[in-house]
Amino acid sequence: MNPRTNRWRTVDIVVAAVLGVAFGVVFWAWGLLYNGPADAIPLPARALLYGVWLVPGVLGALVIRKPGAAFFTETVAALVSVAFGTTWGWTLVLQGPLEGLGAELVFALFAYRVYRLPVAVLAGAVSGLVAAAYDVVYWYPSMAWATFDLPYLAITAASSAVIAGFGGWVLTRALATTGALDRFPAGRERPAV
Repeated sequence: MNPRTNRWRTVDIVVAAVLGVAFGVVFWAWGLLYNGPADAIPLPARALLYGVWLVPGVLGALVIRKPGAAFFTETVAALVSVAFGTTWGWTLVLQGPLEGLGAELVFALFAYRVYRLPVAVLAGAVSGLVAAAYDVVYWYPSMAWATFDLPYLAITAASSAVIAGFGGWVLTRALATTGALDRFPAGRERPAV
């Protein structure tokens, strides 16, 4: 890949930051639901909703298409949610970047050249596995591997594949149809309406 195409432009930084800030606000609101009405859903089944936390990493990579985009966008979202105040507090300062690295790894495996649906779904799933592994180690260290940890990892990965991977891909295509992404390769691949 041409090294010049990997260089971040000002518009890349601004758009990635805007996506991160917007999702940081979404995270704050989602946290109210996740720890409110969703508390009625027992763990590990509540992990079905987990993929929402991982959308900005996949979306950022699909839009920006440069090394570091998933990491940057997910990290900004996590930091903004911490600034707004969350139940999980400063633990997100570490967890957000780790989740972004999970998605980043998948796009790196494809040399930052493939941004199709299967790659987005895989990026969501791997990001979910990283997030769930963090949770199992940090939040649920005393839970049983067979009855909690394994189902939690599987459900989180599946949720993240669907919500963050497929959902991020759909959101990217929807944004592209509006013309909002015309300055990015994702916008130039605009689907027919």
